[in-house]
Amino acid sequence: MKRANLELHIEELILEGVAPRHRGRIGRAVRLELTRLLAEEGAPPLLRREGRIARLDGSSIAPARGETPEATGNKLARAVYGGLKR
Repeated sequence: MKRANLELHIEELILEGVAPRHRGRIGRAVRLELTRLLAEEGAPPLLRREGRIARLDGSSIAPARGETPEATGNKLARAVYGGLKR
């Protein structure tokens, strides 16, 4: 099966209630996990159908007590990818 080239651009990631020192780590984790999901599972139906999505609500994610910024970013990336599967 031929894989298509895909460019994903997230213009804004809203991280309310997150310590400013953790925002970069969460953002990197989101990017890495989305890259992994897209590489392993491919482009979800919504992305293949629409090609361009102006806005996607990845839902509200609350970090668990003691959760690392990377774990929070991974959870957020999976929520975004799940939203693309609808």
